[in-house]
Amino acid sequence: MGKSKVLVVGGTGHMGRRIVTASLAQGHITYVLQRPEIGLAIDKLEMLLSFKKQGARLIEGSFSDYGSLVEAVKKVDVRFLPSEFGMDAARMGNAIIPGRAIFDDKMIVRKAIEEAKIPFTYISANCFAGYFVGNLSQLIDSLVPPKQKVFLYGDGNTKVVYMDEDDIAAYTIKTIDDPRALNKTVFLRPPENILSQRQLVEIWEKLSGEKLEKVHLSGEDFLASMKDMDFAGQVHVAHFYHIFYEGCLTNFEIGEGQEEASELYPEVNYTRMDDYLKRFL
Repeated sequence: MGKSKVLVVGGTGHMGRRIVTASLAQGHITYVLQRPEIGLAIDKLEMLLSFKKQGARLIEGSFSDYGSLVEAVKKVDVRFLPSEFGMDAARMGNAIIPGRAIFDDKMIVRKAIEEAKIPFTYISANCFAGYFVGNLSQLIDSLVPPKQKVFLYGDGNTKVVYMDEDDIAAYTIKTIDDPRALNKTVFLRPPENILSQRQLVEIWEKLSGEKLEKVHLSGEDFLASMKDMDFAGQVHVAHFYHIFYEGCLTNFEIGEGQEEASELYPEVNYTRMDDYLKRFL
């Protein structure tokens, strides 16, 4: 059987561009939605043209034009992978408001997919390295390692999962033609990337040869910081709380109707976080 034809919506986004690259690399005929609203966004246009040069097929479509989306979907094989990534929305029904609103919206989409009997795979990719690793998981406006002190959430020992975004894309595309992943949630939890924040900090200290001052934040103090934030800031605090204090990424066993990506695809040589952090030296 030949490889599925793939349509990527949002192909110029942070994850979308990696999904396009992975799809092409794994030999799929790959369509990328080109929105007419792109206007003067030269960076996005140049990215789309670079995809075309690599072999992708651009197809015009817009969320404001339902017919164009139907025509785009007709060109490909249908298995829907909604752009969730992050945490598994099905496990976040008791999440803190306002952060829970995002998970509630995702569950509405899931319900619609399943009621329509559309084949699907949900990907739970956990913490994007680009946002959580370089800055040692600091909730600050920086994506590079702190130079003097680092804030640890609680004792810093809660286990989380860190994933290079290119690896997320590679695993995601692997699921497309895999019957083992059909109508299931696939968790990206490769064993060597299950680390605590403290372990991540220690990796950086060993690589850099510098010790950081460690400031511990209690859960109560961390949540109290929400009161002076806007909506987006409150959502970030809520999500960090669930990840780094409650351990929502690792405090459960993968069960029926679920799979773990590194077990399904041991051939993927995923990036370990010591290698990821070397780029900041």
